[in-house]
Amino acid sequence: MKPLTEQEIRAAFVNCTKGEAKRLSVPRDLADRPWDDLDFLGWRDPQAPDRAYLVAELDGYPKAVALRSSGAGSWQTRRSMCSLCLTTHSGGVSLLVAPRAGKAGQQGNSVGAYMCSDLACSLYVRGKRDAGIGGRLHETITLEEKIERTVANLAAFVAKVTTA
Repeated sequence: MKPLTEQEIRAAFVNCTKGEAKRLSVPRDLADRPWDDLDFLGWRDPQAPDRAYLVAELDGYPKAVALRSSGAGSWQTRRSMCSLCLTTHSGGVSLLVAPRAGKAGQQGNSVGAYMCSDLACSLYVRGKRDAGIGGRLHETITLEEKIERTVANLAAFVAKVTTA
């Protein structure tokens, strides 16, 4: 993923108003992020732990999505699998819900997916972050194929958010 600036990130949001995008918390350490190892930039809002955001470069342009998680479920210790990167965690997967873009979102429609709570899918796929014993299932596909699958899963989720 190519490095993004704060302005590029704020302008890329597809499911919130410009005012909301202007007020949300963007990471201050953008220059220090491992951009070469990221398929998307994901982060949690430190002031509002139930809010999360992700930005992906899709079709040549950055698209950003605002997400919310329910506080419920954080106590769960059963193993769950991220729907983007297929990493399993004990208590490290959250249901993240995005309001749909446009009129559908204004009417309260949303799309949800189970994702790594820390949104570090790219690092789990590449083995740069450890999900613990059994976190990554043994697969016979290449790393490139795993990355392509993660990006395809992310693109499908963002498409559900942005289509009317």
